[in-house]
Amino acid sequence: MYYAYSIENGRLVRLAAERDVADAAWIDLIQPNDAEIAQLRVLGVPVPSLAEMEEIELSNRLYREDGLDYMTAMLPGERAGGDRISMPVTFILSTDRLVTVRHHSPRPFLTYPERAERSTLGCGTPDRLFLGLVEEIIARLADILEGAGRTLDQTTAAVFERRAVAAASDRLQAALQDVGREAETMARVRLALLTVERMQAFYTATLEDRPEEGRLRAATRAQMRDIQALEVHADFLGGRVSLAVDTTLGLINLQQNNTVRILSVVAALFLPPTLIASVYGMNFTNMPELDEPWGYAFALILMGGTTLGTWLFLRWKGWI
Repeated sequence: MYYAYSIENGRLVRLAAERDVADAAWIDLIQPNDAEIAQLRVLGVPVPSLAEMEEIELSNRLYREDGLDYMTAMLPGERAGGDRISMPVTFILSTDRLVTVRHHSPRPFLTYPERAERSTLGCGTPDRLFLGLVEEIIARLADILEGAGRTLDQTTAAVFERRAVAAASDRLQAALQDVGREAETMARVRLALLTVERMQAFYTATLEDRPEEGRLRAATRAQMRDIQALEVHADFLGGRVSLAVDTTLGLINLQQNNTVRILSVVAALFLPPTLIASVYGMNFTNMPELDEPWGYAFALILMGGTTLGTWLFLRWKGWI
């Protein structure tokens, strides 16, 4: 399927179904089928396959062919089932139109058509459409990082509380899972920033052929500064993730150590009585206490005394 948009009165308007797709300034292809690919080929726009888009070589992601600029970036989004995933999105830019090819749903592609005219350069040309869409992508990546930062704030605040040491281990494990999810989210954002930065560097190198080189170059520079600032912020959040993971694992280890210590103390307390009971359970003939009426009470008192003595010794040493 695809969405086609034209530029009317400085705004982005979705084309009606009966209009020719050749009138579109932006064609957004989502999981294109063979008929749609053939339709774009008639317009002089070969559409790469998903396998070609997933190639990691720069020569396969950033290149010019027959006057068309092909630029691919890895963007976070959702699949039809709601699964979050990072997948490639290819931008095909010409003097007549912008074509985007994607196989998932990054949020900027849903929000940008409604506010394209409010972007820095507007949406009057395919180049401005491209830069406006990249601007929306950068803003979305910034929002994702902000959300990750808020989640980390809440998680670390709960972990660093005094009560966290005594918290149930399942709560600490849940915190660890939350931090892990945010780490995965930030990894996707970091990959997106890297690929968008490379894409913008390639686009900047082709600006000499554009009629609005000055304005386009200034907007591209501003976007590159935003990307670099987000990369620094992502690195900062990555450090916080490492700290939160180390702290949570440390608290889990403390809980496990406390459990092992309690079991060790219990075993130590019952070791002397067990030894005494074992001795008197041997039933040798030369054990006069077994025939005396006070033998049973003597054994119980001896076991209780050794248990108390062991407990006092452990308290004196500060081990309990």
